[in-house]
Amino acid sequence: MSSAEAAVPQAQWWHSFYGGLQKMGRSLQLPVAVLPAAGILNRLGQPDVFGKDGLGWNNVAKVFAAAGGALLDSSLGLPMLFCIGVAIGMAKKADGSTALAAVVGFLVYYNVLRAFPEACKAPTVLVGNQCIDYASLKAAAATYQNPGVLGGILIGLMSAWLWVRFHRTKLVDWLGFFNGRRLVPMITALVGMLFACLSVWVWPPIGDGMTSFGQWLSDLGSWGSGIFGVANRALLLVGMHQLLNTFLWFQFGEFTKADGSIVHGDIPRFLAGDPTAGQFTSGFFPIMMFALPAAALAIAHSAKPHRRKEIYGLMTSVALTSFVTGVTEPIEYSFAYVVPALFAVHAVLTGVSMAVTWALGVHAGFTFSAGLIDYVINWGLATKPWLIMPIGLCFAVVYYAMFRFIIIKFNLKTPGREDEDEVEDVTKA
Repeated sequence: MSSAEAAVPQAQWWHSFYGGLQKMGRSLQLPVAVLPAAGILNRLGQPDVFGKDGLGWNNVAKVFAAAGGALLDSSLGLPMLFCIGVAIGMAKKADGSTALAAVVGFLVYYNVLRAFPEACKAPTVLVGNQCIDYASLKAAAATYQNPGVLGGILIGLMSAWLWVRFHRTKLVDWLGFFNGRRLVPMITALVGMLFACLSVWVWPPIGDGMTSFGQWLSDLGSWGSGIFGVANRALLLVGMHQLLNTFLWFQFGEFTKADGSIVHGDIPRFLAGDPTAGQFTSGFFPIMMFALPAAALAIAHSAKPHRRKEIYGLMTSVALTSFVTGVTEPIEYSFAYVVPALFAVHAVLTGVSMAVTWALGVHAGFTFSAGLIDYVINWGLATKPWLIMPIGLCFAVVYYAMFRFIIIKFNLKTPGREDEDEVEDVTKA
């Protein structure tokens, strides 16, 4: 076999693998899209809104807090959301039976994990699902091996594969009732049970390793925030930034709430009132609300005169989207693949924003993205949120100046500067 022939299967393997990772990244967007609802409900249930320090509607606050907490629960709610989202996103031609199979598999997996509580620390002893200290007459909930969101993602992947593999399977006639889609949840339940047993055994070293990585980034302080910011934007190019986000945003770290429940992840901890949370979210606000809209303005100003009006309309739209909602892909993709050098500058500056914001003591978080909506809703939970505005304005000036200079100096083909033969005539069929 020639070297060229050998390279073909290798290239096909790589493209399939890369395409699968991109599909996985898109699948993770589905459960993430649910989080704004969870964040709003949770925020309304806080003491300073409907609670004792706000309107004084304590029972109403309890309802909203419980509703939002159900979705943000790092042991059950969040993992199940990611499980269902990944199962639907990764299965070809998925339908309701795909989600049902994922739920069945996850619930079996979750309850098997809870059948094996970890040993209690002395002087407490394990009784049922409680660690009891008979000397002080105090009790606390037992802890369990819990892969959290990662476990939900893996169950979702297995559910998607099992659904694709077996949803058209036909059994013998006397078992015909369980053909196809009815068979998949039964298989998924068995797989969920086996996976839970495996997790009880193998998760401790894996979980310790991932926690050590997150702790290493966290211990670096502003440098750790900066490294995360650069990596987050770099992975956006291939649609895999959510794979990096998932652990740090939804699983790393823990915070004990006033009611004794424990939440994990930078975002849930922030929403639960952890004053140390926000290391991996705060620095996105200056970029998404100020810097990228300024970059969009620089691109519009750099367009050729006869196309400037057209590009102004386009860039104003995407800039407002970024500022209000924190959805930045329309701006970033307008130059990322056309002018990779600009995106490299953007990735580095995002890291700088993450580092500067955290170094100045800004602790801010979001449920969906770092736009105006999350900024306003979560103002009362944040530390020094007002600093985001001057920091953001400084980055806006830097972004505008650097983008405008680089585009003009190197004659980069950003939107509105393409050669005339490259501009599509949309009036032609």
